[in-house]
Amino acid sequence: MTYKVQPGVIGCAIRPVIRGQDRSLEEMMYDTVQLALADAGLTIDDIDGIVVASNDQFDGRAISVMMASGPVGGVDRDILSTPSASEHAFVMGALRVASGHYRTQLVVSWSPTEASSLSEAERLGADPYFHRILPLDELSAHALQAATLEAQVPGVRDLAARVAAKNRHHGEQADPKTRPAAGFARWPLAASMTSQPVTGSVAMILASPEFVEERGIANVAWVRGMGWATETGFLGDRELGRAPALESASQQAYTAAGITNPAAAFDVAEVTDATPYAELLAYEALGLCGREQWAEQIRAGKFLRGGALPVNPSGGVLTHNPVFCTGLIRIAEVANQVRGCSGEHQIDNVRCGLAHAASGFAMQYQAAIVFGREQEVAA
Repeated sequence: MTYKVQPGVIGCAIRPVIRGQDRSLEEMMYDTVQLALADAGLTIDDIDGIVVASNDQFDGRAISVMMASGPVGGVDRDILSTPSASEHAFVMGALRVASGHYRTQLVVSWSPTEASSLSEAERLGADPYFHRILPLDELSAHALQAATLEAQVPGVRDLAARVAAKNRHHGEQADPKTRPAAGFARWPLAASMTSQPVTGSVAMILASPEFVEERGIANVAWVRGMGWATETGFLGDRELGRAPALESASQQAYTAAGITNPAAAFDVAEVTDATPYAELLAYEALGLCGREQWAEQIRAGKFLRGGALPVNPSGGVLTHNPVFCTGLIRIAEVANQVRGCSGEHQIDNVRCGLAHAASGFAMQYQAAIVFGREQEVAA
């Protein structure tokens, strides 16, 4: 058994787009947490600790966790904050349960669009001597990555267009009312290959096997393996046509989960597709499909909802893009698939699922999470 205590996800609230101005940011956080608690059948009194992930620049406040403590239930309760990426909050929460010191953890992240310019907010997080002056934001970094891949792989633009069309179609299937809006063009990215930032939030409840058994909880997505890695912040020191941090992260997760053939191991996957080029790189780094097979597998429909490995049945980031919390949403989506709680976009008979979370400039931060329906049995 990989972990001292195997964490399991018992509740999720995924709100990838929140429209209207009738709720404040604090009220939005509170609503999301309450939905996750209700999904798990718990109250805040059942939660031992909380991990939040937020971005001060996006929130427009300093040390935004201080403002968040009340709405998420952190008053008089153990609470941690990570400003790096939403997926890091999940890793921290899962590790706290795995340590055996906590029976439950609440993980929360959000991403508002209140800042007058998200591009400027992202630029403030860039290296002040080289990148900030360009100016560099996340879309520009994604465009540089796309240009690198187009120079390396003939015909990749057509494949990227097919991936984008797949995810937008999945988004419409998941929610017939959804009509994913085009984003912004940034050469070589077409507007149809990106999505506009929206306000969204997500919350997850993790618990130990002891707690699950005690409460008689049936629908659990057990964490079988996790991995995370980070590339250098300076783009000039990186090979943008590859995703080495994701290769490292996925190997960590696969080793923990005992997976030797990832291309055939999963029933569903959610991949962070800030652009379709990023999804293609993830196929390769996750071991799902090498670049020499991209054309064949995509044209064969392997990654469609009815294919051998449905990828992004939720529609992914190209459907809804709450920028800071897209990674945690991918993790929650896979957990719900394993739990059988994905509604209109549920894939039949999911026993094992893969979540990929990426964030930062040109996918600087990478994480891979493997979920399973069956709990591991200690040797």
